[in-house]
Amino acid sequence: MSCSVAIPSSPVFSPSRRPLSCKAASASPDSSPAPPPSAAGSPLRPFSLLRAQIRDEASPTPQKAAPAGSVLKRRRPAPLLVPVDGAAVAAAAAAAVAAVESDPSNEVEEAADEFAAYCRRGRGRRRVEMEDRHVAKVALGGDPDVALFAVFDGHGGKSAAEFAAENMPRFMAEEMNKVHGSDSAEIEAAVKTSYLKTDEEFLKREESGGACCVTALLHKGGLTVSNTGDCRAVLSRAGKAEALTSDHRAARDDERQRIENLGGFVVNYRGTWRVQGSLAVSRGLGDAHLKQWVVADPDSRTLLVDPECEFLLLASDGLWDKVDNQEAVDIARPHCIGSDKASRVDACRRLVETAVSRGSTDDISVLIIQLHKFAASS
Repeated sequence: MSCSVAIPSSPVFSPSRRPLSCKAASASPDSSPAPPPSAAGSPLRPFSLLRAQIRDEASPTPQKAAPAGSVLKRRRPAPLLVPVDGAAVAAAAAAAVAAVESDPSNEVEEAADEFAAYCRRGRGRRRVEMEDRHVAKVALGGDPDVALFAVFDGHGGKSAAEFAAENMPRFMAEEMNKVHGSDSAEIEAAVKTSYLKTDEEFLKREESGGACCVTALLHKGGLTVSNTGDCRAVLSRAGKAEALTSDHRAARDDERQRIENLGGFVVNYRGTWRVQGSLAVSRGLGDAHLKQWVVADPDSRTLLVDPECEFLLLASDGLWDKVDNQEAVDIARPHCIGSDKASRVDACRRLVETAVSRGSTDDISVLIIQLHKFAASS
């Protein structure tokens, strides 16, 4: 006996009626071709066959070529195991540290009859290079009446400090050539132009980082001291310390007000006031991403070099964070009064060592200028 079933909505079968018999159906010219053997049995049989086919294709055993249009799974290659030699890694790290520690630029000293300088790379931090630079030009631009001394403290790399040390003396010489006489306002304007030009030219390089700086320009018996950032100038006047600059830090009320008036903000982050939550100094060269607020305009002060003016200390904040103004003068003075240049280098070194012994891990640069060499009477 035969029977027929209609499955109009089946997703597997055609909506046409197809005879299904309990016995083998006889072929007829009007009937559809018999279904392949794989379709026989339960209506769910095609899905189980498909799953079996996927398992076969994922098997590592060789298989026949898959029919066109089928989706093949790609096997992930076995992981590559690289043996790690702990001793070799440690040796490489030690060699890298030794290379940094033995770099001759970690310590720099320079001396002449008029000055002495000593700079040391900070220890205890992950520093790969010295970021401080200094300048000592006794006859600036070939003019024996003009001398320039400066300390540059880089942050975010050495680029800004290095650029300033190489280019500011040239810009300063060009501007001083335009100055006639000894008018302090005119000289301070020339210094400001030099600072701004150095900043402008560095920003054109589109390099990251910035630098603080302090400069001392000696011109026919006059001394013009300028700074931007937290490098500082301290004068020894008959043994008494006199700060000639004021640090530009974000914690200063006037600097915070200036920044807020420009649309910026100053916040205390981990105990330090920072511009836009980032930089602790409020003025400097470079720092392109903060240039709207961290300006390069220096503060300047001009005075006459008289017989009481013994020597001038220029130093980066690595010193001033650990040694106060009067103590610095007291340490340096015995080595700077009527002594040779080797003794003045020793004074610079002693100042650096004092700061390091008190925990300074920053780069430290100290420059001492013998002011009696530039006094108005000499």
